[in-house]
Amino acid sequence: MFVEVNGQKVHFKVSGQGRDMVLLHGWGANLSLMNPLHKHFERYFRTFSVDLPGFGLSDQPPRKWGMAEYASLVKGFLHNQGIERPILLGHSFGGKVSIFLAAQQQPIHKLILVDSSGIVPQRDLKYYFKIYSYKMARRFMELPGLKPLFHRRLEELKNRSGSEDYRNARGVMRETLVKVINEDLTAMLPQIKVPTLLMWGADDTATPVADGRLMEQLIADAGLVVLDNAGHYSYLDRLPDFLHITGQFLKEDMESKDA
Repeated sequence: MFVEVNGQKVHFKVSGQGRDMVLLHGWGANLSLMNPLHKHFERYFRTFSVDLPGFGLSDQPPRKWGMAEYASLVKGFLHNQGIERPILLGHSFGGKVSIFLAAQQQPIHKLILVDSSGIVPQRDLKYYFKIYSYKMARRFMELPGLKPLFHRRLEELKNRSGSEDYRNARGVMRETLVKVINEDLTAMLPQIKVPTLLMWGADDTATPVADGRLMEQLIADAGLVVLDNAGHYSYLDRLPDFLHITGQFLKEDMESKDA
C-alpha cells in the first residue's frame, strides 16, 4: 500500500486488529526484513510495517535529511493512518527515529528498541587519521583543473574511507547517512517517559551492547535484555527468544486482545 505524507510517497503494509503497533526497519533495509515480527504481532495488534524514505518502495528524500525530517515523516504517517499511542518497535536506524519521536513526547504506549543506534560511537585515532587523510586528498583533487583528472580516484577514496552503508548509498542518501550518523541523541534519552524494552545482540558490533547499557541508565523506565549468540540483527538471530521476551513485555496488551 502507498500513502502520501509530507509530499512523500510512503510504502507500508498493515494487517491485524487491536492496539496499533508500528515496526521501523534499520538503515539499508526495508519492511520485508520485519516480516517475521509482523507475521507474529498481527495476531495481537493492528500492525504496520513502513518503508522509511529512501528504502524499499518509498520515495527518496528530496534533499539531505536528518533525524528531525525522518521523525516528522513518521509522525505524519501516524496521523494519516489514525494511529494513536502505538507500540513502537524500531531496529537500528528505526530505533533512532523512535528515540527522537519518544523524546519529543509523541504519544506512544510502549517502546521497543532493538540494537538501536542513537549514540555516536567513540572514535579511535586510526579512524580520525583515515577521515582527515581523505579530506586532505579531496581538497587537493578538487582544485581547479584537477577534478576531472582525479574523479575516479576521488570516488575510490570515498569508498575506502566509508562504511559498507556509505559505500552502498548514492546521492542524497549518502549525504543523509553522513548527517544522521553524526546526530547524537544521548541527551534526548532522559526525555523518554514511556515503558521501554531494550533488546540487544551480545555480538553486535554495529551498535555495541555498551550503547544499550547507557540507554538503560538514561531512560527512566527501561530494561535491557542481551541475547547471546546474536549480532546486530538479534531479532532474526534469536527469533523465538526475541518473541518470548517481547511477549512478556507486551503481555497485558496481548491479553486485552483475547479478552
